[in-house]
Amino acid sequence: MNVINKSAFTDTFQYFDKSVVLEIIDIFLGECDTRIATIRKDIASGDLKALKFDAHSFKGVVANFMADETYSIARELENRGAEGINEGLDELIDQLEKSSALLVADLKEVRKLFEE
Repeated sequence: MNVINKSAFTDTFQYFDKSVVLEIIDIFLGECDTRIATIRKDIASGDLKALKFDAHSFKGVVANFMADETYSIARELENRGAEGINEGLDELIDQLEKSSALLVADLKEVRKLFEE
């Protein structure tokens, strides 16, 4: 399953130096698990203010990769944090983790295109 809209991704990054694109991808790949763990911790501790902040940050990073599904889940987590709604958060973080794993797999494939 492709999470990244590769056409939009290519359009966005076509004028960037390949090394910059690789660096952006590598930073995300290195931080993704930690970011997900932080959001999961926010949910487990009931810290909706932190959830709002951390989900917003994650959403902003994911937006760079044209990954609409992952972006939408992060946005929903951010919105629930902002609105103080804690119902359904466990399901959403599970969805975010699965979608992010697919995003990581896609990014590893896209990364190969920029290595050439």
